[in-house]
Amino acid sequence: MASNERILVTGASGHLGQLVLENLLKSGQKDLIGTTRSPDKLAHLTQKGVEIRAADFNNISSLVEAFRGATRLLLISTADIGQRIEQHKNAIDAAKKAGVKHIFYTSWPNTETSPALVAPDHAATENLIKESGLKYTFLRNNPYTQNLFYSLPNAIESGKLFGCAGDGKVSYVMREDCAAAAAGALINAEKYENTYFDITGPKAYSYPELLNVLNEVTGKKVTYIDISPEDFKAGAISSGLPELYAQLFVSFDLAAKQGDSGLVTDAVQKLSGKPAADIHAFLKANFSSKVL
Repeated sequence: MASNERILVTGASGHLGQLVLENLLKSGQKDLIGTTRSPDKLAHLTQKGVEIRAADFNNISSLVEAFRGATRLLLISTADIGQRIEQHKNAIDAAKKAGVKHIFYTSWPNTETSPALVAPDHAATENLIKESGLKYTFLRNNPYTQNLFYSLPNAIESGKLFGCAGDGKVSYVMREDCAAAAAGALINAEKYENTYFDITGPKAYSYPELLNVLNEVTGKKVTYIDISPEDFKAGAISSGLPELYAQLFVSFDLAAKQGDSGLVTDAVQKLSGKPAADIHAFLKANFSSKVL
């Protein structure tokens, strides 16, 4: 990376943001900036030489100051579903005013057609970045492998996993691999201008295929039961999940059923230099009989 380039990572106090910065540090990158609403949480990164700045996505003037001096910016999508388009627009406008040349954005597969509840926000943000005239790279992250923590513990306990994905497949990808890919893209930005990558795991699994691996690891018998989206949502709400999150998980299953999450690519290998981790190691580490 040229010495006049400076990388900035938003959402630096989040899981993904911290992992990206750690990867950049390990690869020898200096002159790094991380922005967050909670700078006090990142003293450990400050000690490693990362400049931590406060940033509020609802205040464009604060973002301009926070982004000043950066040339490459990783915009990690915010968690505020329903408000993200405006927040991302503020960040894009601020990046342009602050002199950023290249925006990297953590997006979603098939943003224009996916039934996933998050897809419209990502599609709108991608369009806003393109319209800004800045160079761009979209990192369309598949569902994190870690999302399985939401469903598998209860499934193991009850012996049943409910869903509405049919035989749709998902190429789950570890958050750590997404971070390594993002860091690699940021370092070698000139190679990846005005393009996108589908960031995936090395293999796609339907729910029955996933459970075959899980059952092998745990020695238990968990069965997949496919139900209607309406029944899946109602069951999730009755179990205590807020309606928004129930609809979110329904939409993820519908995206899998449509085929949005089943693509397998070598993007992690290409961007980070290391192959993406398969789901077997994750399941063994977290759900084996020894762990349980």
